Amino acid sequence: MNSKTIKRFPSALTIAGSDSGGGAGIQADLRTFNAFNIFGYSAICAVTAQNPLKVSEIALMSPGSVTAQINAVREVFSPGAVKTGMLGSGTLIKAVAEALVQLDVPLIVDPVMIASSGAALLPADAVNTLCKELLPLATWITPNIPEAEALSGVKINSIRDLEPAARRFSEIWDCGCILKGGHLPSGDISFDVVCMKEELYELSSPIVKISGNTAHGTGCTLSAAFAAGLARGATWQDAIKDAKTFVYGSLRENIQLGELVCAMYPPKKNWSDEIIMRPIIRGER
Repeated sequence: MNSKTIKRFPSALTIAGSDSGGGAGIQADLRTFNAFNIFGYSAICAVTAQNPLKVSEIALMSPGSVTAQINAVREVFSPGAVKTGMLGSGTLIKAVAEALVQLDVPLIVDPVMIASSGAALLPADAVNTLCKELLPLATWITPNIPEAEALSGVKINSIRDLEPAARRFSEIWDCGCILKGGHLPSGDISFDVVCMKEELYELSSPIVKISGNTAHGTGCTLSAAFAAGLARGATWQDAIKDAKTFVYGSLRENIQLGELVCAMYPPKKNWSDEIIMRPIIRGER
């Protein structure tokens, strides 16, 4: 049989840190890939000792080990998308960028800097390396508010600030940007802004009333779900809405894992009716 006629099962690669508590990082990414019927590959940049309440230890992998993991996957497999999460240091960011420089599929960069518990996951001196080495390779970036402020040095105080910030990131790195607004006070609705070149969208959903630790891993899950959609061949608009729907449903259908701990979990119900994605006309805010 001609190899070109073989229908490959959709797959994606995650390059991130391991979360021993299972709520974020590699574990969340692979769980999300599986929920989207995507085969997942992984390259681990760091092993963390953490749970939703704290990060007690971080052990970074060597650049050579991370490069070898990525190369081992790419030598044999053809992932339909690649996403990055916690990379841990400027040296590892550079190694990942060098390993992906010839990538010809969508690269989603989730610029993980701070854990949900507040622990720093990327040193401040590595931010410049991220901006110079990896973000120029990105097809999409998915920062939250603190990450966007660290990348730009500009304070984001309100929903009005999301649109110009998302446009600025899209222009600087010639990529799409999903700027997550969950850290902003916005009443009963959560707002994100999506920018790809000249296209702007507002993405909104009702705020889910949950305990604080349940939101652990939302950023990892969103970027992994988005990567899964792109790996399956969805348009970026559909992939983004599906990813937002998945995160919202995972929060709504969270599971109890301990006396004080709940966690997101892949939803059984389709929550897409709760998600609104509408075009933004420049200057309307």
